[in-house]
Parts: sequence; C-alpha cells; structure tokens
Amino acid sequence: MRAASFFSDDQQQQITTLTEHLDTQALLWLSGYLAGLARNRTLPGQASATGARIQAPAQPVSAPQDGSGHRITVIYGSQTGNAKRQAEALWEACQEAGAPVRLVRADQYPTRELKDETLLYVVISTQGEGDPPDDAIGFVEFLKGRRAPRLQQLKFAVLGLGDSSYPEFCGIAQQLDARLAELGAERLQAAGMADVDIETVAAPWRQAALAWIRQHALADTGGAGAPAPTGGAQAPSPGQARAVTREQPIPAELLANQRITGRGSEKAIHHLELSLAENGLSYQAGDALGVWPVQDDALVERILEATGLDPAQTVPCQGEERPLGEWLKMRRELTVLTRPFIAAHAERAGHAGLAGLLQAESRHELAALMSENQVLDILQRYPAPWSACDLVSSLRVLAPRLYSIASSPSLYEDEVHLAVASVAYERDGQPRWGVASRHLCSLAEGDTLPVYIEANERFRLPDDGRCDILMIGAGTGVAPFRAFVQERQARGDAGRNWLFFGNPHFQTDFLYQTEWQQALKQGSLHRIDLAFSRDQADKIYVQHRLLEQGAEVYKWIESGGRVYVCGDAARMAPDVQQALLQIAQRHGGLGEEAARSWLETLASQGRYVRDVY
Repeated sequence: MRAASFFSDDQQQQITTLTEHLDTQALLWLSGYLAGLARNRTLPGQASATGARIQAPAQPVSAPQDGSGHRITVIYGSQTGNAKRQAEALWEACQEAGAPVRLVRADQYPTRELKDETLLYVVISTQGEGDPPDDAIGFVEFLKGRRAPRLQQLKFAVLGLGDSSYPEFCGIAQQLDARLAELGAERLQAAGMADVDIETVAAPWRQAALAWIRQHALADTGGAGAPAPTGGAQAPSPGQARAVTREQPIPAELLANQRITGRGSEKAIHHLELSLAENGLSYQAGDALGVWPVQDDALVERILEATGLDPAQTVPCQGEERPLGEWLKMRRELTVLTRPFIAAHAERAGHAGLAGLLQAESRHELAALMSENQVLDILQRYPAPWSACDLVSSLRVLAPRLYSIASSPSLYEDEVHLAVASVAYERDGQPRWGVASRHLCSLAEGDTLPVYIEANERFRLPDDGRCDILMIGAGTGVAPFRAFVQERQARGDAGRNWLFFGNPHFQTDFLYQTEWQQALKQGSLHRIDLAFSRDQADKIYVQHRLLEQGAEVYKWIESGGRVYVCGDAARMAPDVQQALLQIAQRHGGLGEEAARSWLETLASQGRYVRDVY
C-alpha cells in the first residue's frame, strides 16, 4: 500500500525494506514504537494528548529552508532543566528574528546530519565530576569518537552550564568547544561558562549569538528569514495568571512536616506535604519541585563574626542595593564552596598552600576541600580582610534546590509531597548544615515557601500502561517511585512494578514501609527487593540485589520493561549501571562491548533513564 501523500519514493523504499521481513508481532511492536515517536514529536503550538499546550519542542522540529544555507540548529543536553531553558530562550529569540531554527534534545539529534550542518549552537550542562547530562551521553561520545565527521562547513558556539563548587567546572562544554574546532569547525564566539547565576553569562552569550545571526545568517533575505515555525512561548492573555518559573516562583503552604526515619537513625529524613490549591501549579509523576531556601540566621551571624562586617551596611551589587545581612541570608551561597571564592580568599590571605590547590595537579585535593568544607570553614581557618562589597561579589548567587516529587498528581491533585534528608554535621566542634534541607525541615505547618515545578520530560512513566517497570532507588531516591506506584494504580495500569530500595537499617530507615506493604497487598506493587547495608557484616546495596535477581531482571527488560534509577550520582548510579552491564553479560550472553551497546540502546529508547544528583 502506497502512502503517497506522506513519503517520497526513497522513503517508501526504506519502509518496504524495513518491514518486508517482519512478522506480525514485530510489526505490532513497531507500530506502537512509531506511535510513541509521533506523540513525542507534537509540534510546538499544537495541543498534546492531555490538552496541555506545548511551549517548545523536546524533539527535532524541522525548520523551513530559505535557500541561504543558514538553517540554525540548537542542541541541548540538560540534567535539571537549566540548559533546556537556555536553549529554548535562544530558539525563541531566533524565531522572533525570523531565522529558520530548530531545537533538538541531544539524545534525539540524528548524528548523521552533523556533517551537513552549517550553523550550530550547543547548550550543555556538566554534571558531578565532569560528566555529561544523561540525555547527551550518546551525542558527546559520538562527537569525541572516531566516527565524528570533518566539519569545515560548520560555524558554532557553545554555552556551558556548571557548578563552580566542582573542580571540573563546565568541563563538558569545554571539551565540546575544543572538539568541534579540532574537527575543522569555525568558532563564532568564545564558549560561555555559566555558574548557577546563569544569566550573568548566558544573557551576553545569547546576545552575541543573535547579533551574528542578524548580521550574517539573515543577510541574504534582507534581515528577515523564512517564516519561523509556529509555537514558542505564548503571550499571556488578559487576566491570565503569570507563568510560574524559576525566576518567578509562587508561595506554597506547608501542610505537614513529619520525620519518617526512626529514633536512632543516622539520617533525619522528613516527609513534607505542600498545598498547591491556591497557586494553580500542576505536575506529572517524575517531575521535581524547585524550592528557594534562605540561610539560617546562626550561620549568617558566624559569617559576620568571622569577617568583622556590619550586617546593616548597604552593599551595591549587580544593580541592587541591600543590607549586607540580607545579601547573606537571601541572596548568597554560604554552605557551598566555589573555585572563585577560594581564589579570591587565597589572594587576600596570602596563603600559598590554599592558592596551590587551584592548580591542575591538585584537583583531587581541591575536590576534597570543596566537598568537606563550607565558606565559614575557610574564613575561620585562613583569616583575611574582606570588604562587604567584595565579599558579596565573590560569593556565589544562592540557587534553588530541586527535589523529586514523591506524590501522584492523580491521587493528590492539590498537593505535592517531598522526601527531604536533613544535612547536618559538625566541623571542629561547630554545627554545619545544608541550606535547603535545614530550611525545609525546620518549617512548621502554615509556613510558606517559594516554589516552582521543574518538568523532567525524560523521567516519565510509559504511555503504555501494560509496560513493566523496574525502579531502583536508595535513600530519598525512592521519592519519585512512590509517585510512580501511586500514579500507575490511579490510572489502572496493568504493567508490573518492581522496586529495589536501599538504606542503612531496616528498623529505622525503611522509608514509607507501611505504604509499600499495602501496595504489595493491593497488587499495585508486584515485587520489592530490599538492601539494608548495615544490618549484616557485609554491606549489601541495591546493585547486589539486582545481581542476585539478574535472570529475572534481564527477562523483564527484554520483554519491554523500563528501568528507572534515582539517587546518588557519584556512587549508587554508576554501581547500578555496572550491575546492569554484568546482568546483560551473564544472562544475555553478551560480550562487554555488546552489553554497553545494549544499555546505550535502552537509554536511547527511553527505557533506561536516570534522575541522579
């Protein structure tokens, strides 16, 4: 049967070649897969299946060609949504300028098209110790590998997002910027390296990009390109509520704050319930809640004591004037060390040893210093004079924290639940804590805090309710799986749910124990495997339970199941990945390279996804 209105002769031949030897089951699977692609590739401005308006495309959207050879491609790789937002901002600006542009998430970019690109902008974050975001792993590996083509025809620019509290600041962006140039591409502007105060770097980078586009990419059409694709950000209609964003959060009232670890536990984990009834926020299972914290008064006082500065002194910075105490409490990071602050303090203190940690050969020592100490520790250990203005300028801007949502919107329509681990310890006999967890866990019922929803489009339940899912989480990494099980039950999904959960002790650290037991009894949870690491002589973690059940795990995956991982990015997530590779080799008969290819294929299909931090 010929579908002449949709396919060219070449495309029709490819379809025939692909399908002529497939049996009925394979064709049915393929039809479902293609239907899923169609749902994901809804064009901007069209309504989704749920009726929600899509603001920007998550999948490739073809831009019209104007004959000038200057179609713009914007590729993004984003772990928490910040890089996605910056890429969308550039995409929208290009549309407003009339430039033909497409926006593509890195894991959906057809790498075979790279050799034909002429104008490319890459917006990418760096995770942890210099790793790419999960949705860009394949793209980064392709670009760094031997299959990457020569790119003499390409002009490009890179915007990196990172965290200067890690030694490998914007490392992935720097690598891609260097690699594209190495492949022969022409760099249009210096790579932008944005810390958590993203706009201070991203805004001028974006302005420079647009200036070049207007001057060169649109020159052949007199400054106006072909009509831009419809969609993008929609202007609010009169009376419409303003958008709730990272920069414009909205207050949510605390309904409940309950510690859910037992007496004697080394972890203080709280279950929080917040009301959305008055602010109109909505979310999906798998999303995160962004929370803007404030610094504890006691910590602010200690910072002021260590510097000898007056909290009432007015300090101008970044176009604002505020009392120093307000800058420290509301606008600056005090619990996180960064390279710029260490460099500035080392210079003031005249301490060669501290300055020496900033050298490349001392990266491990620097990483240890930054992970084990806070701003106050450096101020006390290496006394140095600071002016109020210099201190505010050298400290990093306070950023919101993201917490995986632990509730189903179908079950709790007007609420959002969180599982928050309170970070608290002592350093030299003095208390130290994490800014957000300290703030959240100390809230009382009726208190409010500014929040917004951070959509996590990759960490979603399957549309097909018959699909089996395996959920792997340790500690508060179990939070989104509470939401998943609730949502699957509310939807009446027929697929099986298997949870792997780990924590130190059964008696004190079995988070949501009664709920999991009830879910097993009701049949909304089909299997649970537990790893309480400190309840026996040999430590047992979730990866060990995976290996123990390897044959069944492999069977679930090979029959179409999806694997979700949530939790610690430094240890748990890599260990789980290694366990999955071993399972593929032991129970699938795959070699080492074939096992890696198997897991990469699962990731590219959205069947192995991670929400790690």
